[in-house]
Amino acid sequence: MSDATSSSEERARIDGKSTSLFDFYGKPKFLKVLPLSLQHLLAMIAGVITPPIIVAGVVGASVEEKLLLIQIAVLASGVCTVFHLYGVWKFGARLPAIFGVGFAYVPTLVAVGAQYGIEGILGAQLIGGMTMVVVGYFIQYIRHLFPPVVAGTVVLVIGLSLYDIAIRYMAGSGNVNAANFGDPINWIVAVVTLLTVLIAAQFGKGVIKLSAIIVGIVVGYLLSLSLGLVSFDNVANASWVAVPKLMPFEMEFHTAAIASMVVICVINSVQTIGDLSATTVGGMNRELKTKELTGGLLGNGLTTTVSSFFGALPTSTFSQNVGIVAMTKVISRYVLALAGIFMILAGLSPKFGAMITTIPYPVLGGATITVFGMITMTGIQLLVKDEMSARNMTIVGLSLALSLGIAAEPSAIEQFPAVLRDLIGGAPIVVAAITAFTLNIVLPKKSLSDEAKEREKIANEDKDTKDEANNQGDNLSQRSVHAE
Repeated sequence: MSDATSSSEERARIDGKSTSLFDFYGKPKFLKVLPLSLQHLLAMIAGVITPPIIVAGVVGASVEEKLLLIQIAVLASGVCTVFHLYGVWKFGARLPAIFGVGFAYVPTLVAVGAQYGIEGILGAQLIGGMTMVVVGYFIQYIRHLFPPVVAGTVVLVIGLSLYDIAIRYMAGSGNVNAANFGDPINWIVAVVTLLTVLIAAQFGKGVIKLSAIIVGIVVGYLLSLSLGLVSFDNVANASWVAVPKLMPFEMEFHTAAIASMVVICVINSVQTIGDLSATTVGGMNRELKTKELTGGLLGNGLTTTVSSFFGALPTSTFSQNVGIVAMTKVISRYVLALAGIFMILAGLSPKFGAMITTIPYPVLGGATITVFGMITMTGIQLLVKDEMSARNMTIVGLSLALSLGIAAEPSAIEQFPAVLRDLIGGAPIVVAAITAFTLNIVLPKKSLSDEAKEREKIANEDKDTKDEANNQGDNLSQRSVHAE
């Protein structure tokens, strides 16, 4: 194919003439896109509304303030997603990724909110967002410090750390103390949803195969309705339209809160690197470009900063949606943009958003646990792009051991200072990112061939030592014979 032909095809793609689901610039027909967009929307909605619900409880927010935090979180997530898909100047990843109010910040938000309230959270978030912009600007100069062995480790831990969330959802709630948690009825709904997803994904054809998650959610939702597990109370009480206001809460700036938020924002930047890398490797079969990485980090810092002025919590990539992209290979930004538009509409219409939240937790858990598994496998895909040398296996193994070990036994760091305990105890991603990043810098760079040469050298030295010992033995024997 000539360069002219390739160039014309590229222009056709960018101009929106492509209709392929598997082309980032493709614009397929609406009816084909709709179920795929809803799939992304339903996969992320629980993750979007959970942080503001938790934070509202910690800071003692009123019912009106709680609904406001949820509404603005949904709206901000939709705006962030569309912003990153199309980008503005140097800001925006321009990749098939979903951005929104992130769950990874929750441990830090809880710690800061308990001491300084929502005002302290938003003030610290403003500084944290600016820090993320700085990290995004300099990432082009330090990207070599985040090779596949580091990014892959982070993605792998992201996937592994999500399993307990999926299991809790399948059991009935994100809160283990909730009423009817673990009820067999919840598990029946979750397993039926999961089996539907598997059947649609493995035996379905066309749109059914690509929309396996939404098919599972529909079946699970209908079963939940028949079992009386769906409540429409929130829908009846929600208003039709609500416009967000600038500065609904005041901001306060506290040194300890700012320090905690800056650290988690920097760590989240590493998670963003992992998620964007997983998106390109799993969905687009290529490595992440520096321009995309820089745009993603700059854009995430900007949206986190701006969100603080409207009462929305910090933003990040959504790992579960990365898993959907990796599983379906659908990368058309039109698909994800439509999901973002639905989020914007939900944010402007609390009643629409309330309708989405009627989906029971067991349905969401049964539908998304396969997605979390795909994230784990994408992390492994990233890892094997680097040689599995003894050095790299040490980096991966130790990062997994420390991060998942501390997460499994949080009492082991109970005597640590509160700020440090909240930082590393709440999210294994933090420990994994710090460990992998540090070891990659400290450990000497050795490839498989270097290690083979080293073993060969040791073997030769042992052989030489043995030969020398044999020669000395022969000499002694000869002396003994002559002496006799």
